[in-house]
Amino acid sequence: MTASTGMVQARPAIDAFAAALMVLLTLSWGLNQVAVKLANVGYNPVFSVLLRSAVGGVLVWIWCRYRGIALFERDGTLLPGIAAGVLFGIEFALIFVGLDYTTAARGTLMVNTMPFWVLLGAHFTLGERISLRKFWGLALAFGGVVLVFSDELSLPGPDALLGDVMCLIAGILWALTTLIIKGSRLSSASAEKTLLYQLGVSALFLVPFVPLAGPVLRDVNAMATWSLVFQSVYIVAVTYVLWFWLMRRYPAAGLSSFAFLTPAFGVLSGGLLLNEPLSMRIFVALALIAIGLAVVNRPVRRTLPG
Repeated sequence: MTASTGMVQARPAIDAFAAALMVLLTLSWGLNQVAVKLANVGYNPVFSVLLRSAVGGVLVWIWCRYRGIALFERDGTLLPGIAAGVLFGIEFALIFVGLDYTTAARGTLMVNTMPFWVLLGAHFTLGERISLRKFWGLALAFGGVVLVFSDELSLPGPDALLGDVMCLIAGILWALTTLIIKGSRLSSASAEKTLLYQLGVSALFLVPFVPLAGPVLRDVNAMATWSLVFQSVYIVAVTYVLWFWLMRRYPAAGLSSFAFLTPAFGVLSGGLLLNEPLSMRIFVALALIAIGLAVVNRPVRRTLPG
């Protein structure tokens, strides 16, 4: 990936440092669903998304200024950038509102079906054909989704399925955002600029929707506030910038092999930190989705672009 700071020589394989950092990042992203649940106790979920995007966007902009990354040149990314930003805003609004109804564990599994929707979408829109191996990966993941919806033991209440559907739609919108980025001029823009489109546009787009989710302030407490700070500062700014740094220096296929850890950490965090009910079906669903991710992301035995 290029930026105004120039090309960085990618390393040929994932080393111990990159592996450790990817474990840290996926652990952080898994914990994010717990942070959302905690922040929802004190704040309107749509307002939380708006504030998260605004604060994170300012911090990423400061990073870009520090690194000298160009943001405002005319490069044909404006329209797809606005589209990506709107979808990003709707996606996270659905996640935050959906986690008002369902558990962090169930919501994490639904959101992290994203790679499979990307695979299906790329097959029909980008000409990236689905191989037999990837088809079986999709089938395994779909089996995991069915298990989540059929598991009544981990349902926190009668409205949990509504939250599950919201999180599943959020995963589909995440995939659609990815396809827009891959199929437009955004694919050649810096990752930081692409992220800023999503953060900036989503913050503006969500302003009129805040009242629809109720009062801005709920039962405000220190835990809810720190959870929102954790998302805005650490998740959006720090972990995404670290991800960009890794993507510039290591093979993308190797990094993607860690994708299954995010739903695993999300499920375990929900059970350990929020005392959410975790049935055997949830763990089987997690295994199916994780195996499906591994099958889909496993590189074929030939030279691939990094």
